[in-house]
Amino acid sequence: MDCDCHWAADDLLLRYQYISDFFIALAYFSIPLELIYFVKKSAVFPYRWVLVQFGAFIVLCGATHLINLWTFNSHSQTVATVMTVSKVLTAVVSCATALMLVHIIPDLLSVKTRELFLKNKAAELDREMGMIRTQEETGRHVRMLTQEIRSTLDRHTILNTTLVELGKTLALEECTLWMPTRNGLELQLSHTLRQHSPAPMTVPIHHPTIKQVFSSHRAMVISPHSPVAMTRPHTGKYMAGDVVGMRVPLLHLNNFHIRDWPDPSKRPFALMVLMLPSDSARRWHVHELELVEVVAEQVAVALSHAAILEESIKARDLLMERIVALDMARREAETAVRARNNFLAVMNHEMRTPTHAITAFSSLLQETDLTPEQRSMVETIVKSGNLLGTLINDVLDLSRLEDGSLQLDIRTFNLPLLFREVLNLVKPIASVKKLSVSLHLDPDLPDFARGDDKRLFQTTLNVIGNAIKFTKEGSVALIVCLEKKEFLRDPRGPEFCVASGDDRFFLRVQVRDTGLGVNPVDIPKLFNRFSQGDSGPRDYAATGIGLAICKRFVNLMEGHIWVESQGVGKGSTVSFIVKLHAPDQLQDSVQNVSMTSATNRADFMGIKCLVVDDNMVNRMVTKGLLSRLGCDVTTVGSGREALLALSQACHTFKILFVDICMPEVDGFEVAIRVREKYPIQPERPLVVAVTANTDLATRERCFSVGMDGVLLKPFSLEKMRTMLIEILERGPVSNWS
Repeated sequence: MDCDCHWAADDLLLRYQYISDFFIALAYFSIPLELIYFVKKSAVFPYRWVLVQFGAFIVLCGATHLINLWTFNSHSQTVATVMTVSKVLTAVVSCATALMLVHIIPDLLSVKTRELFLKNKAAELDREMGMIRTQEETGRHVRMLTQEIRSTLDRHTILNTTLVELGKTLALEECTLWMPTRNGLELQLSHTLRQHSPAPMTVPIHHPTIKQVFSSHRAMVISPHSPVAMTRPHTGKYMAGDVVGMRVPLLHLNNFHIRDWPDPSKRPFALMVLMLPSDSARRWHVHELELVEVVAEQVAVALSHAAILEESIKARDLLMERIVALDMARREAETAVRARNNFLAVMNHEMRTPTHAITAFSSLLQETDLTPEQRSMVETIVKSGNLLGTLINDVLDLSRLEDGSLQLDIRTFNLPLLFREVLNLVKPIASVKKLSVSLHLDPDLPDFARGDDKRLFQTTLNVIGNAIKFTKEGSVALIVCLEKKEFLRDPRGPEFCVASGDDRFFLRVQVRDTGLGVNPVDIPKLFNRFSQGDSGPRDYAATGIGLAICKRFVNLMEGHIWVESQGVGKGSTVSFIVKLHAPDQLQDSVQNVSMTSATNRADFMGIKCLVVDDNMVNRMVTKGLLSRLGCDVTTVGSGREALLALSQACHTFKILFVDICMPEVDGFEVAIRVREKYPIQPERPLVVAVTANTDLATRERCFSVGMDGVLLKPFSLEKMRTMLIEILERGPVSNWS
């Protein structure tokens, strides 16, 4: 009994083991099926062969337990062999799997690490994408704000627009701008986000908060209780929002009237203060601070451009004022020039009229029988008249030289004869002072030349006249020669090089005297108007314009003039060089014919002349000279009377002497009417203009209206004879068109 009960309990135990081994085997066999399904569905799992090992291991383990089902009873040798082989294989696979896990687990751990790394990278990419989106949004706001700021170049509009746009973009409660004061020691509240004018508030520039903001180029969060943040409206809320301060560089200071900045090594700044709403949990983000920094830079640039524009406008207004002032000054100058020219024209006419009478009547007196005493008096009158005429020419020519209206009158003239005439004019004055005057002409000097003989004559006469004036005793020598390379010249003057065969040449004229001399330091003053050397006695009265005129004339003739002296009491030498042209053969022949005719012809008997002048003295002078030469002279007092006389059949005039300045019908109109009345040249009388105007424009106009010659006042009997010979030999100038 005891034995039966024992085996009954064991049998029950075996039955439970039997059932357990069956379910264990079933579970082992189901796991490989699941692994096979997992491997089939997972295409990226890198350790499939490990799963095969696990499957084999589990299958063998399951087979072992399955085989155990038959071990509960006695079993055969075959079953024992199978169980042994199965357990051996299970042991081998188990050991191999354990060894492989030693190598696989680190790889699985590294995979996990890479997975975490990739997750971190993905998170960083997400943050960067967020930053990019934030930057894009910030850039969009900056572009919009910049466009608004730069839509105007008015400083106050720029600042107001900046505050308004920042307030909208960042949802600010208040935004203020503090500008430096005139002395640069304080910041003054100048602009706020509110529309009404801010109350006058100032903060010392050395305040710690301001120094902190100015020391950095970044936007900084400052205390909401700082003086620059106390401008927010009072809302009764217990917590103030965050405040940011940002410096704004002032790139141009003139626009802000800063006189003295505390630290000259640093450029001054304005202060921009931005305040978030009160009782708000919102804080400043990085992209918002970057937006503030970018806007501050844009505002600085815009303010600089606005300041430049304001200064440009001020400069333009100042320039316009100066242009208006210059225009008024120009008009006043033109009015003054016209007044001066009118004055000179009147003075020219009024001064030359009596001089003309003196010269003409004196020349007539010289042709009569006079006692020696009378002839001496007449010669004195002639000399005085010539000197007076020279002085008048100096004054008038100097005025025209200053305004640039004087031009050279180029024509062919006898070169040696010109200097002989100069010597003949100064000899009487030199003989009174008992001075020896000599003329030395270079044998190579040409007989004729083309140039302005009047200016050359006047220059030579002025120079030799000064030499005689300032020489008490001794001699004065006039030396004329062609300029050569070996001659010494003034080192301050230009070089004159004449090519061989050229139609031009340079003429050197020297006047040497044994007079007072000049201190070398005073030589430059001699060519200034109304100025003389400081050395020497003061008993030589002079106008001080002679050498100034000479210098202008020489410059017009493309030459140079200078003075040399060893000192006071040692004499002086005045030299000048002028450019002249060689005349052609036709001009030489004309000059020779004129000179021959002047020599052979002494009178002009039977030539009928009409003198037209509104001045009675001028009519008497001209009539006297023509009558002295044998002409049949008729005089009238106006251009209208001259035209009436020409219309009468009984009057056939050969030459008309017409004054160009007459009321109503002037000399130009008379010449035009004569051309119209006598279209055929042989029947037309010759028309000679009589004028006191020496400018080239008057001479050109005379020839343009059809006149045949110009006779300048004052003129003597010899000049009248020369004019008659010239126009009678040449005839009418040309057909007038």
